[in-house]
Amino acid sequence: MSAATPTPVQPNPLGGESYRLTLPNTAAAPRIARDFLASLLHVSRHSGLVDDARVCVTELVTNAHCHTRTPRIGVHVAVNRKRVTVAVSDDGGPVREAFGMLGTATATATAGPEQEHGRGLALVESLALAWGTGSGGERHPGRTVVWFTLGRPEVTA
Repeated sequence: MSAATPTPVQPNPLGGESYRLTLPNTAAAPRIARDFLASLLHVSRHSGLVDDARVCVTELVTNAHCHTRTPRIGVHVAVNRKRVTVAVSDDGGPVREAFGMLGTATATATAGPEQEHGRGLALVESLALAWGTGSGGERHPGRTVVWFTLGRPEVTA
């Protein structure tokens, strides 16, 4: 038997700590991601962000589950003293169908008042300091990443 070689984790560019969770694409994935993020925020003294974070990560993981064929959903959380950034990634499915946009950070509420779906990204936009979409680039072609940042807004003088 050979010894396991640890995989180095890239440093968090925001400073602080970085956490990753990989989930199978099942109906339980949003709940597991929500509980994982809530636990991290409680221990990192960001309890005031838990409710908004739970809503946002649930929306993004649910979108990946419902609108892609990815076998795995990734949740990456970067936590520092002032902010929490969460990125949800998947390996399949068209961005246009899943999110109604490509590479922009503007949610357009197209859902009518009687529709049950179509408001998730508008909700993320309303709760987050910032959010956006991206791809896995050359290293991970076909990967979709949607992220949001929560925290105290910067005070500008």
